[in-house]
Amino acid sequence: MSPNLHTAITINLTILKSLLHRLISLNHFNQILSQSILTGHIHNTLFSTKLFTFSLPSFPFHHSLRIFTHFLQNPNPFASNSLMRAHVDRNQPHHAISLYNSLSRRSAVFDNYTHPILLRACASRTSELEGRQVHSHVLKMGFGSDLYVNNTLINLYAVCGNMESARKVFDESPVLDKVSWNTVLAGYVQLGDVEEAERVYAMMPVRNTIASNSMIVLFGKSGCIEKARQLFDEIEEKDMISWTALVSCYEQNGIFEEALGLFVEMNANGVVVDEVTVISAVSACAHLMIDRTGKVIHGLATKVGIEGYVSLKNALINLYSSCGEILNARKVFDGGLLADQISWNSMISGYLRCGSVEDAEMLFGSMPEKDVVSWSAMISGYAQHERFSEALALFQEMQVHGIRPDETILVSVVSACTRLAALDLGKWIHAYISKNRLKVNFILGTTLIDMYMKCGCVENALEVFHGLQEKGVSTWNALILGLAMNGLVQKSLSMFETMKKSGTCPNEITFVGVLGACRHMGLVDEGRRYFNSMIEEHKIEPNVKHYGCIVDLLGRSGLLKEAEEVIESMPMAPDVATWGALLGACRKHNNNEMGERVGRKLIQLHPDHDGFHVLLSSIYASKGNWGNVLEIRDSMAQHGVVKIPGCSMLEANGIVHEFFAGDKTHPKINDIEHMLYVVAAKLKIEGYTPSTNEVSLDIDEEEKETALFSHSEKLAVAFGLITIPPTTPIRIMKNLRICSDCHTVVKLVSKAFNRKIVVRDRHRFHHFKHGSCSCMDFW
Repeated sequence: MSPNLHTAITINLTILKSLLHRLISLNHFNQILSQSILTGHIHNTLFSTKLFTFSLPSFPFHHSLRIFTHFLQNPNPFASNSLMRAHVDRNQPHHAISLYNSLSRRSAVFDNYTHPILLRACASRTSELEGRQVHSHVLKMGFGSDLYVNNTLINLYAVCGNMESARKVFDESPVLDKVSWNTVLAGYVQLGDVEEAERVYAMMPVRNTIASNSMIVLFGKSGCIEKARQLFDEIEEKDMISWTALVSCYEQNGIFEEALGLFVEMNANGVVVDEVTVISAVSACAHLMIDRTGKVIHGLATKVGIEGYVSLKNALINLYSSCGEILNARKVFDGGLLADQISWNSMISGYLRCGSVEDAEMLFGSMPEKDVVSWSAMISGYAQHERFSEALALFQEMQVHGIRPDETILVSVVSACTRLAALDLGKWIHAYISKNRLKVNFILGTTLIDMYMKCGCVENALEVFHGLQEKGVSTWNALILGLAMNGLVQKSLSMFETMKKSGTCPNEITFVGVLGACRHMGLVDEGRRYFNSMIEEHKIEPNVKHYGCIVDLLGRSGLLKEAEEVIESMPMAPDVATWGALLGACRKHNNNEMGERVGRKLIQLHPDHDGFHVLLSSIYASKGNWGNVLEIRDSMAQHGVVKIPGCSMLEANGIVHEFFAGDKTHPKINDIEHMLYVVAAKLKIEGYTPSTNEVSLDIDEEEKETALFSHSEKLAVAFGLITIPPTTPIRIMKNLRICSDCHTVVKLVSKAFNRKIVVRDRHRFHHFKHGSCSCMDFW
């Protein structure tokens, strides 16, 4: 007799079953499987089911699938349920549903354990449609009264956010247990329905700790802090989740001291903390800027062995960087487990928060993978540190990588365009937003309005404003300030009245805009009325900016004595801008006596302020007191005060060009100087005579005229005439107030060359057209 035949005769079903119970390895299992196939015992349904069941928890999944597919021709419900459950446990819920559909077509038999598995699969996919199909099978097969089935149905509908169906199953269940109550309650908690959750909680036959914890979580998310605390105090057997829920409740609602106090109490009572509790406590420390307490909590986390959680690592990075402990933040980042995407982003944000822009750049450059948050952090960081050119360059690089910008990035980039007067790029970004149908909320909309207003494009700003569905007070403020700055004072004041009618309450910034509008046109009576209404009608306490507007308004209108009286009556110390307004008014109205008195006082108070020195020097120069001018210059030299050079920026063909007074470095300086010669010739025909009284040097008139023609805005205008098409306005942004001679020159250029020219100086916009200016020579 051959060995194979002998094996076939001697190995029977009983032996195979006994061998199966003594399984020790995959090799052993494969031998039993081979023998069962060889002897034909594999076709015994009971044995193949047992073989399949033994394979599931211990050996590679494909072995189990092979047995089930090839040898279980008519699987019993136990085997079918086991395989479906295995698919769900392996995060393959779709395979479980496919298997059920396949077995249904073969008229397989199912039991009351089958459908809960399928409902779990549907819940994990949040697939209500498939769940409803399973529900219909439940009713068709007569399992509608099964407690376990109904509980999984309630859970399915709750997970999918359909509490109406979940509640219907709950209400129609013949039997309810604590799982039923906890599940329907959890559904309302997930939905944030406080009223219905409270109603269910009150109806519960037994309010267990799990239910109470769920309610504390809901109260915390809904801001019902007192209710959360009251419920916490009523729990007889508090567990770790109870404490964690209340700590998180306090932290989420900004009550950081109480969150830390409860955390300390929790630890003192011997309750073991988990990473969720520690993260809440660390977050509270970050908000309170108390790194010392944060370090103690960090030590506790290390002691209990939870320091390695990535989410805790990220919270610690945020804590240390918020408190300026950037080296400790980096130590956390480099230590322990590998950092995730949030870790990298948090560390970059931390560096930027601490002003370490170069370190942030290096980390950003070495990131294994950048998401939109990474780009957003870096671009926003550049903008916050006034590195606007870098912000725009990085945004353009982001476009090359095909990253879709979020709202934060767009706000930062539009703000950078505003600061650099990069109107072309700003318009491109606006077009990009429209083309991609990105939502423009009031923050982004306000930023776009601000950009257009500060680039002198009032029509574009109004178009954005009227297109916004949601308008905040900052949106109205941007419009009111922008209209006033662009010389549309009556429109600005009209929009203020419209704002009030819309139900939007004005704030301090609104009245800075309204009073600013009045000062731009010398509306003294209106300014006084708005100032009084701010106090009496709107109950807003004036701040130094409001007083500064009134002083400037009175000073510009020649009411110098009243302006000085306002300064003397201010309840707070006047700031530099307020004093500067009075001194500038003295210069404007040739009140040299007051100007000298105020100017000398201000130089004593602010010896390092260049503007005060320059104004007083101009007052002396206008009187021909060159000795006093030299004295001022000596004082500036002794205190290391350097006059800020005039700088004008102009965007042409997508490139922002800078011009400084007397600048000879521009690549097209020869063309610019030639155009200035052409301009001078044309203006002479128009009857232009240089106004040299603002040139404070004791030099002859010819040299003074040459100095005037080297002012930065004149260089920018000449460059604009060369490079910008006649149909496009020349837009210039200057860092200082435009001088009277440049104002006259630009007016005449707009007439002689038939060009629209927009100049934004330190205080306002000047729209030049056909030889006139929007400011009506009042600035």
